Amino acid sequence: MNNSIARRKPLNANVGVISVGLDTYWNQFPGLLEQMNKKTAAFIRKLECHSLTISDFGMIDNSQKAYAALPKIEGADLDVLFVDMVTYATSSTFGAIVRQVRCPVVLVALQELPAMDYGRGTTFMQLCNDDLCSVPEFTGVAIRMRHPVADVIMGTLENDAEADRRIAQWCRIAHARHDLRYARIGHMGHVLEAMLDMQTDPTALTRTFGCHAVQCECDEVMAHYQSLTDDDPAVDAMRKRILAFFDTPDPVSDPVTTKLTEHDLNTAARAAVALERFVDAKSLDGFAYYVEAAPGSKMRELVTNFIVGNSLLTAAGFPMCGEFDIKTCVAMLIFDRLEIGGSFAEFHPIDFPRDTVLVGHDGPHHLNIANGRPVLRSLKKYHGKPGSGAGVEFNIQTGDITMLSIGVKQDGSFQFVIAEGESVDAPIPPTGNTNTHGRFSPDVRTFLRNWCMAGPTHHFALGVGHHAEELEKIAASFGIQSQVIARGK
Repeated sequence: MNNSIARRKPLNANVGVISVGLDTYWNQFPGLLEQMNKKTAAFIRKLECHSLTISDFGMIDNSQKAYAALPKIEGADLDVLFVDMVTYATSSTFGAIVRQVRCPVVLVALQELPAMDYGRGTTFMQLCNDDLCSVPEFTGVAIRMRHPVADVIMGTLENDAEADRRIAQWCRIAHARHDLRYARIGHMGHVLEAMLDMQTDPTALTRTFGCHAVQCECDEVMAHYQSLTDDDPAVDAMRKRILAFFDTPDPVSDPVTTKLTEHDLNTAARAAVALERFVDAKSLDGFAYYVEAAPGSKMRELVTNFIVGNSLLTAAGFPMCGEFDIKTCVAMLIFDRLEIGGSFAEFHPIDFPRDTVLVGHDGPHHLNIANGRPVLRSLKKYHGKPGSGAGVEFNIQTGDITMLSIGVKQDGSFQFVIAEGESVDAPIPPTGNTNTHGRFSPDVRTFLRNWCMAGPTHHFALGVGHHAEELEKIAASFGIQSQVIARGK
């Protein structure tokens, strides 16, 4: 794309760092403690590149220091705790901490050298590179403390792309966890009659993720809409913003579509401004809604013309879902914080000759992952729903993709249903709806059968890249079961 939409809020998360060692070493080997502190400082510099609030709790080299640090660690409200295994340490430096903290704990074992210089080897050199030595001790103790470590990152302190990739991955996971734990997600209206898989218990959302479902009234949005006129400067600015971002081509084959009309552009712009003012007034971080309203009413005009505004908001890091699907709003928030997009999607017709399936929806979509400029068309009717107005149409970037559906199990708990695949460069129908050809292993029939049998919600978040690994770790961090239906090649 030649432009993209900036975030409404910067990314942030709270991460903590402790380094561990053995206090006996410091008098035995002068200068070793200083060297270990330099290693931790180098690790923290890696974290500083990732929009984090970092709490450094220093060197913990005996059990007394572990207990002394615990209140500070708990008070920091961490999303992830990194344990820098700078040299050998006894697990008493760790046991009390891992027993008590609630966030994921990641052990980091980054030695100074790719290999020891054996011809010049010394005990000091070995201790500077003994990062792995106590990792099995720590992981075993964590299991006995009923809080298994979330991950182990090992490698070298410098010039190790794989270690840096995994550190960055956990920083993105921290962003997702941070915002999920405190998100205020608006919930307005009711389930589209009668999608039983959409039903979600707001208490279960708070219990599982920490986020709060804010019950909203459509009259609250209407108050902002009614305060605007077509010649309002804010509406004019939104019109210009929309036309600068979208193409508005002539219709092609679908008689339901027309070239974007002035009326539909004005209505979409007013609705978009009203939405932005509403979410600011309610201090929301996401929004799931479905309202039909009375035929011919101003309320129906408003609530059926959110598509352009909700796509602009979604691309700005504010996920929005139609059809009252707050579970998929959570999935989209996760994708956005992983910086992989997060469009609202479901399955459309299968293309058997191409071995693909169309994935998309009638809105909202993460415009920053569009393949080229997205399109706006006027729709004379929204199929299956009341109303008419502007529709967003594009296919997402070609290449690797990931999907996440948050389903509900028989016992009422959530599950993550995940798949990796490929977005294929192929034509989409010019219907004013977003679609993308998705290809999945081992073939489209087998994949779709396996996906359906897993019991997902029929909607899912759609993003770019292969990220099943991060999603599995996020699920585990919240105590949620996950299933990966297909992995990318």
